[in-house]
Amino acid sequence: MNVLVNVDTAIDVNENDFTTYLDPTLIQSARLIYETYFSVHPEIDRPLGVAINRITHRGKIIFSGKPILLPQECFVPFELIE
Repeated sequence: MNVLVNVDTAIDVNENDFTTYLDPTLIQSARLIYETYFSVHPEIDRPLGVAINRITHRGKIIFSGKPILLPQECFVPFELIE
């Protein structure tokens, strides 16, 4: 009996759908991180968003490229922060 099966189905994942599952407190923390950074550095360009730890709510502002996240982190796009 052959137990290996070749599955040829593609999974269509829309990258923008994950934002509906973000905790509102994460968005609020990301907004606070951005506002604090902007108050110190008002001349900055528009960031892509904030990479934030879901447990500690510590985060970093991302300005370029697709962020590489740790397992406990998530990305909050700037569109949700403003």
